[in-house]
Amino acid sequence: MSDLPEWARRLNLSPHPEGGWFTETWRSALTVPESALPPDYTGSRNAGTAILFLLMPGQQSAWHTVRSAELWLYHFGGPLLLDVGASQDGATTHVLGTDILGGEHPQFVVPPGHWQRARPQGEEPCLVSCVVVPGFDFADFALGAPTD
Repeated sequence: MSDLPEWARRLNLSPHPEGGWFTETWRSALTVPESALPPDYTGSRNAGTAILFLLMPGQQSAWHTVRSAELWLYHFGGPLLLDVGASQDGATTHVLGTDILGGEHPQFVVPPGHWQRARPQGEEPCLVSCVVVPGFDFADFALGAPTD
């Protein structure tokens, strides 16, 4: 944690299992029963969850998939490259950032079950939020094999 800038240390981040740093900021008190979810969910889920997620230069998240839709919201730092696809080999790169005229996007939705990984584009840290609906549960999460 000592390698993080002071502003990032103030966010009380912990190492994320897929790489980078995170803290959960919201977990809906509303619970969706299993009977109201698509059939591939086992058990009830919170209606939604949110985290702050930070990647430092040179870090990347591992390839992973989440059963639910995941909304990425850009906040601060350098641009973030977000690779998304139905498979790791067929992924398309999307750039999150503030330069909208330059083709960057302030938010992006990863469809349910799609593979994804993220990495800073340059030499600045990148801070985003990730909102998962229905809410994140490790039962809905899978890490992929490393590919580079």
